[in-house]
Amino acid sequence: MRFGIMAMQMGMLVPPGQPAEQLLAKISNFDHAGLVSRLAAEGFNPIELGGDLSLFLPQAFSSAALEKLLELKAQGVAYTVHLPLWSVEPSTPLRPVRRGSVEAVMKILQATWPLDPEVYVLHATGALAAEFYNMHISEIARTFLLRQFQDGARESLEQILMETGVPSRRIAIETIEFPLDLTLELADELDLSICLDTGHVLAGFPGWFDFFDVLERCLPRLAEIHLHDSKLMPEGRRGYGEDHKPLGHGDLELGRLLDWLSAARFKGPLIFELQLEEALASLKVVKQVRPQVLE
Repeated sequence: MRFGIMAMQMGMLVPPGQPAEQLLAKISNFDHAGLVSRLAAEGFNPIELGGDLSLFLPQAFSSAALEKLLELKAQGVAYTVHLPLWSVEPSTPLRPVRRGSVEAVMKILQATWPLDPEVYVLHATGALAAEFYNMHISEIARTFLLRQFQDGARESLEQILMETGVPSRRIAIETIEFPLDLTLELADELDLSICLDTGHVLAGFPGWFDFFDVLERCLPRLAEIHLHDSKLMPEGRRGYGEDHKPLGHGDLELGRLLDWLSAARFKGPLIFELQLEEALASLKVVKQVRPQVLE
């Protein structure tokens, strides 16, 4: 199996305790390829590039940065891309905001296309949809409103597919804080892939399910896994702050998960959505639990 890591390493991008002048210099001189090279040197491959880096580091996906990332690709580094989610609302009922969100997503997709990423991960809905998902309203009203957000997400995804020409299976919509059934419906309707986020499922963000029932439902379209641990939350409670823990610090049945993926002959990447030291510690847990998957 292939274990990768996200490039959104906040501790490396914004080191704690650094004076403001040094921090500003580090930001202005940000070396995207240097960051990727360091992560790859630790044994992670592919590297998941974060589209949200462009929010504060516009040079992250410049032509010069892409040239250096392409050089690393020629040396064997593979990529996936997490399309922007900060400030992006691809499912909002407000068309002008939705259109701007589509443009922000497409800008990163098109900029990184020369890198030939294995998959583009996308949150099909945003923070506004999550707010209505959790609102204290009747179930009839909630269902009606969430269908409106699903309609918005569908329209945005259709625009992205049409305007970029990206093959639909290269886009994997993630299991986020939005009903699992509605997310899977979108994947089926538009022939998209799925990114299963282990911590999100355990924390109850897409609803409260048996983890392996969710895995079974996702397997036919599964292109990527976001791997991190979380406390398993009881029905009716979402585990805010409980996810994005190193493996072994939550309730994920790691050995059983890896056995399922092996039996299904899953070939996609497992991306640690963790900081580097946490990911290295988690890789040791994988080696302890199922060493054969690292061979």
